[in-house]
Amino acid sequence: MAKRDFYEVLGVAKGASADEIKKAYRKKAKELHPDRNKDNPEAEGQFKEANEAYEVLKDAEKKAAYDRYGHAAFEGGMGGGPRGGHPGQGDFASAFSDVFDDLFGDFMGGGQRGGGRRATRGADLRYNLRVTLEEAFGGMQKTINVPASVQCDSCSGSGAEGGSEPTTCPTCSGMGKVRAQQGLFAVERTCPTCSGLGQIIQNPCKSCGGQGRVEKDRALSVNIPAGVETGTRIRLAGEGEAGMRGGPSGDLYIFIEVTPHKIFEREGVNLYCRVPVSMASAALGGDIEVPTIDGGRSRVKIPSGSQSGRQMRLRGKGMPALRGGGSGDMMIELAVETPVNLTSRQKELLREFEDLSEENNPESSSFFSSVKSFWDSMKG
Repeated sequence: MAKRDFYEVLGVAKGASADEIKKAYRKKAKELHPDRNKDNPEAEGQFKEANEAYEVLKDAEKKAAYDRYGHAAFEGGMGGGPRGGHPGQGDFASAFSDVFDDLFGDFMGGGQRGGGRRATRGADLRYNLRVTLEEAFGGMQKTINVPASVQCDSCSGSGAEGGSEPTTCPTCSGMGKVRAQQGLFAVERTCPTCSGLGQIIQNPCKSCGGQGRVEKDRALSVNIPAGVETGTRIRLAGEGEAGMRGGPSGDLYIFIEVTPHKIFEREGVNLYCRVPVSMASAALGGDIEVPTIDGGRSRVKIPSGSQSGRQMRLRGKGMPALRGGGSGDMMIELAVETPVNLTSRQKELLREFEDLSEENNPESSSFFSSVKSFWDSMKG
């Protein structure tokens, strides 16, 4: 079966420009790709036919030979044929790789071409900030010093000295990447000359060495909202590392760590305070004064006969909710303290008290009664 005219295969006129030929092939490749035409058995053959046509017409030398001799230019009988061999041997990968980015660019990287990477966004930075529980309770403005790359003032971030402009990289023609043929595949790599930026600077700025940014400590004022807790993240947009060659700056993320407190223990918006009381106070009851996180005091009534571990709630005396919604509570936990370093008289009084208090220790009586029953059952 005679081969179709290559111009007819791609649907372009014989005098079509290189851009028109590439655009037509791109359209055909999208329409005929086998992955998109699994139900059409003829699609694969038509796809290969379009590849063969484009392989010839995209090359000025091969195109000139084809325009003069037609298909015969590549059938071995014409001495004036281009660089030897059938166009089908020029290889499918070489033709298809020219439009690979157009077909799959959105999937692989948002359709970004190499030349678009000349101005590179700066990296995001992390800063760990420790605050006290009191600072977390009330919120505050805090000044921090952040070492980071900032835009070079001498060249305004361009990287070039004296207002000169960067020039297109001669190695990659501004694409930021170079292509090498490996077997059936065309492999793209970052351009070694411009490191993927697509541009080079002939006269680099003396202050930043052509980077467009310099290292510098910055003092930043940070608003710490009331109610922050360990793990809270605060984002400062545009306060990260400066971009390359005038690119946008990254962001600064501040991670909060609330340091442990000597008196209060935090659990979410609630606070816990362990208060020691004497044995006599726990037995007789009475009032005690406890501190609150705002620096104030609250009076708490201890019921007579209170045991260690008993909790009492002070509503609204905890931490404020980070995004509004009121405050938590403060829980007072009693710790009944056993006296130490007793004098002879104190020991004498306690022994006397012990002799008179058989009926005053219900928990002990219940426990030892259960123990006696347990031993008796074991004997039985």
